[in-house]
Amino acid sequence: MKKQFYLIMMLLSIGHSCKSTNSEEVKIDKWKQEIVDAEAAFAKMANEYGMNKAFAAYAANDAVLMRGNQIISGREAIVEFMQNQDSKELAWKPEYIDVSNSGDLGYSYGYYTFAYPDSSGTSVEVKGVFHTVWKRQQDGNWKFVWD
Repeated sequence: MKKQFYLIMMLLSIGHSCKSTNSEEVKIDKWKQEIVDAEAAFAKMANEYGMNKAFAAYAANDAVLMRGNQIISGREAIVEFMQNQDSKELAWKPEYIDVSNSGDLGYSYGYYTFAYPDSSGTSVEVKGVFHTVWKRQQDGNWKFVWD
């Protein structure tokens, strides 16, 4: 009788741990998809309305940009920095996204293409790698804190 009791308890425990692992994976997959969606909406806004509006909309208040060797700290400074960027085109797509088990931080990376007219009006294209850190805001939306 004791052996049967222990066997039943062990099977219930295994079943419960499998169920909670699946549940956690579903949550993490959902959060990753939220970041995929935020990345796509961010890129679409940059393409349709300009980089300034897109970066203003998707930067957290305490966001930081690194451009070259320059650090631009805070949403307001980012908006100011981006004011003269609307004549430039930026396209990107994440190759990889991950999110914390708590669902409050995530990151993405991939390739970007940046195009702009030089002083003679000739289009210059620069390609590179981006890395973005995303933070879930109090309203549940994702905003970047590092780009």
